[in-house]
Amino acid sequence: MSIVEINQFEKKMEIRNIQTEDIDAILELQAICFAGMIPWERAHLESHLEIFPEGQFCVEYDGTIIGSCSSLLVNFDEYDDRHTWDDITDEGYIRNHDPEGFNLYAIEVMVHPEYRRMKIGRRLYEARKDLARELNLKSIILGGRIPNYHLHSDKMTPRKYVEEVVLHNIYDPVLTFQLLNGFTLMRINKNYLPDDKASQKYATIMEWNNVDFRAHTKRHFRTAFPVRICVIQYEMKKIDSFEQFANQVEYYTAVASDNISDFAVFPELFTTQLMSFLDEKTSSQAIRRLTDFTEQYIQLFTHLALKYNVNIIGGSHIVEEDDRIFNIAYLFRRDGTIEKQYKIHITPNERKYWGISQGNEVKVFDTDCGKINIQICYDIEFPEISRIAVDKGAKIIFTPFCTEDRQGYLRVRYCAQARAVENQVYTVIAGTVGNMSQVANMDIQYAQSGIFTPSDFEFERDGIVGECNPNIETVVIGDIDLEKLSRQRKSGTVRHLKDRRLDIYQIKYKEKLDKH
Repeated sequence: MSIVEINQFEKKMEIRNIQTEDIDAILELQAICFAGMIPWERAHLESHLEIFPEGQFCVEYDGTIIGSCSSLLVNFDEYDDRHTWDDITDEGYIRNHDPEGFNLYAIEVMVHPEYRRMKIGRRLYEARKDLARELNLKSIILGGRIPNYHLHSDKMTPRKYVEEVVLHNIYDPVLTFQLLNGFTLMRINKNYLPDDKASQKYATIMEWNNVDFRAHTKRHFRTAFPVRICVIQYEMKKIDSFEQFANQVEYYTAVASDNISDFAVFPELFTTQLMSFLDEKTSSQAIRRLTDFTEQYIQLFTHLALKYNVNIIGGSHIVEEDDRIFNIAYLFRRDGTIEKQYKIHITPNERKYWGISQGNEVKVFDTDCGKINIQICYDIEFPEISRIAVDKGAKIIFTPFCTEDRQGYLRVRYCAQARAVENQVYTVIAGTVGNMSQVANMDIQYAQSGIFTPSDFEFERDGIVGECNPNIETVVIGDIDLEKLSRQRKSGTVRHLKDRRLDIYQIKYKEKLDKH
């Protein structure tokens, strides 16, 4: 008798996190599972993977996706008892996902009809429970459909229907399943899903409590999340060596540290001060020589961030990569790690005199003080960039800038304040002052640096945490509160992020293969 090759009988089932390449299959699955209801769009699923990838699961069986579920984190106590699916999911985009939240909110689960006797739904629910335990979450909450209610709506109220299902007198494919998986009923919400005709728009708000939950982290009791920022309004003047530049930079880093700042923020192009001791007559040659200092610049700021225990926005520096010149802002974290943001919009002068190339990616960086974004000068004047950054989770936008006159400065300032209002985000601008008559295209500077807030009762009266006196070398130090920002986004007088009309407009961000 020949040996039976058992491999030919294997059919692999895997529960895993959703990947970008799964999106088309999940959209097809949804069309099958929820015929007649408004489906996800690709932008929704892309947003889920961008914001909370670990909360999105799928089941792959023999190479085919047969089930999936989506979730986000919230502090459920902050939501109205009458909330709808759109309220809790930010219309499906989960941009209201709160990394500090302690409730996992389950917003969708679906299983291909041909595989509904294989415990696929239970596997997905167990994956969620494992995630809740791993993240030490208090509970899982969901708004469940009652799809068989339309069969009984002429003779009983939603409450009576739910009671009968709980008593097992009526079978409901969703509610019965959730009860069997350990979920308990909290309440019934009407108008939860407007397109859910089978449920007559009603939903049961259900909860599974994590018995392993331990309330030992500060986030469960946080009333404030203060962040202190030191903005350096740096004077551009002639120097004779890199060491002289390093001494000035260290002085201001020490000032930030002595005042227990979380961030020290330097201006755009302030490293062009090094050109004052380079004997180059043409701008294009001088800027190329400036790139020779890149390693020294990075080593200096990495050392200072560690030495003084402060995150440093290292202004911006001109860097050569692959025979091209870029204007790059660096984040030097106080744990020694480094990130960089390429300037995306290049001014006519940068292009004309220096041949600067443009970057192509909007980055948001994690720090020990929340997510931040860096926009170099001209970039803050394009509102799409800030909206993309905030959708990616940014709470603070730092803008190192360099302008030669008041008109240029006001463009940066007015736009930074507008971005703070439009996006319910903090913005920070740091500029250069002084004169370097010996350096072409960097001879005069004008700035008034500052820290700005949204405009509402929770914040400073004029939306200004602090600002420097104009055109002198100085610093401004101010405190912002990220928890106050989170509350204002949810319950402010106006809620620009929540009230966007995404049904008639939205910004589409295109990922670039060339990340520069």
